Amino acid sequence: MHMELVTAWRPRVPGIAEVFHAHFVDHAYPPHVHDAWTLLIVDEGAIRFDLDRHHRGAAGASVTLLPPNVAHDGRAATGDGFRKRVLYLDTSVLDAGLAGAAVDRPGVDDPLLRQRIHQLHLALDRPGDELEAESRLALIRDRLRGHFGRPAAPAALSTGLAGQLRDLLDVRTREGITLQEAGALLQCHPGHLVRSFTATFGLPPHRYLVGRRVEQARRLLLDGRRPADVAAEVGFHDQSHLHRHFVRHVGVTPARYSAQGGVPNTLPSAR
Repeated sequence: MHMELVTAWRPRVPGIAEVFHAHFVDHAYPPHVHDAWTLLIVDEGAIRFDLDRHHRGAAGASVTLLPPNVAHDGRAATGDGFRKRVLYLDTSVLDAGLAGAAVDRPGVDDPLLRQRIHQLHLALDRPGDELEAESRLALIRDRLRGHFGRPAAPAALSTGLAGQLRDLLDVRTREGITLQEAGALLQCHPGHLVRSFTATFGLPPHRYLVGRRVEQARRLLLDGRRPADVAAEVGFHDQSHLHRHFVRHVGVTPARYSAQGGVPNTLPSAR
């Protein structure tokens, strides 16, 4: 028997019921159903599965979508096993009308979609990046609809709408706001919010919010505040969350930045 490795958690992102990462060699799933959509990518190896009594497979660059309440099983296609990452999506994320197309053709070859799913998994693995994860999920949802159903008619991008979302992010910089909540307040679908904001300001909402938090952190650090206190005050999940984004934006750690005490032209470069 080989060691089977599984990691699973429930993220604080609306629409995602569970994240499931697994490396299986010998394990074989019996026929079963889920009450959620199953969005699957395979990082190593290949999977064979039967879906609604049809033989299917998943491997490589393909993206697999399995509908709720449709029986399927699963096993490694070779003796080397497989490594997969799965998102279980609430039925509110995708229309029930897409189920038939997903049964008929559960796998799609779409490198951009796969890359976006990979980026979503990375965001879900980082506490504090829930807005990024929600933004990426909104774009993934739209692309899945294009593959498995009738794409929504593109709505005209609105600079006014983008400005309203920016105002919400400015007011809620510390506590943040979910795209679901913002969409309800602005009466707009989250995916359209992301596209409008990005087209208007040149970056997605989650990056704008991180930038605002970093700017506030810089001021507090130069006032002599401790990085751990600053992280909590400006809305980062913890000090390591502040550290990661601060180095990316400023080029030095928060501690090295604050040690300068506002003296110009003396910041050492990060190594």
